Amino acid sequence: MSEAVKIIYMGTPEFAVPPLRAILEAGLDVKAVVTQPVRGKGRGRKPAPSPVETFASEQGLEVLTPYNVRDTAFIERLQAEKPDFIIVVAYGKILPAKILSIPKKGCVNLHASLLPRYRGAAPINRAIIDGKSETGVTTMLMDEGMDTGEMLLSARLSIGAEETAEELTKRLSVLGAGLLVETIKKLAAHTLTPRPQDEALASYAWSMKKKDGLIDWSKSAAEIKNLVRGVYPWPGAYTYRDGRVLKVHSVQCSDADSGTSAAPGTIIRVEKESFFVAAGEGLIELLEVQPENKRKMAAGDFIKGYKPEVGEVLG
Repeated sequence: MSEAVKIIYMGTPEFAVPPLRAILEAGLDVKAVVTQPVRGKGRGRKPAPSPVETFASEQGLEVLTPYNVRDTAFIERLQAEKPDFIIVVAYGKILPAKILSIPKKGCVNLHASLLPRYRGAAPINRAIIDGKSETGVTTMLMDEGMDTGEMLLSARLSIGAEETAEELTKRLSVLGAGLLVETIKKLAAHTLTPRPQDEALASYAWSMKKKDGLIDWSKSAAEIKNLVRGVYPWPGAYTYRDGRVLKVHSVQCSDADSGTSAAPGTIIRVEKESFFVAAGEGLIELLEVQPENKRKMAAGDFIKGYKPEVGEVLG
């Protein structure tokens, strides 16, 4: 690139920090960083800046935190920078056409799936829940649709059999950081040709809700394990015991006694360090749980303190 490339970066969660770091390390000129406003965080909902705001401030970058991205003053502020690119990584709000039209070379989005599969807000969670063995990241030029713009570059990686959404998010963020820098450089050099998405292959990964973590014990053990992995740490998998929530953080599938005729959700066996629950197909071994309003604990500690019994039915 013979000329400096001016960038406005928009992102909010931890996933968006490595890509911003990579852009800065590549020597690209970040004129401003836009992130969501300070919000309550954690059980006490104590206000805290987003991970992107924290990192950008540490780097001495100007940070903008608009409550309304359609605000005229905010849009005029972006226009005043005359950016070549607006880069969007998990910002968390739909951008209006007035913002999409600002940069000279386009708005580029980094999305955590192999588009057109898993468009939407929760592609990492849904890929694990669906039992996929592979996923990836895609860069694209943004339009007014939900992740429907023309694709630029993509990169793949395998999903580990035990990998949680939290762990996969970190790996995809690092993979996406390098891909994003490559995309910007190639677009600036006019060596990258956008290509349309195949609508016949499109699928959607809608935002996760608390109820998405509820375990359906009638599903197979493999499906339940994928759910537990895919919703960790949020919204988190859970079931009910004696009418109270029991969060389930870690499980394994078990072939032992898989021919049981017990109803799904029934505790089949209690051992010293874990206990086994009947699924629609196979058994689930619970390894780490969290009783309502209590800390997360190993199943062995739960067994000592809460004494689950064979024949109890969860759910």
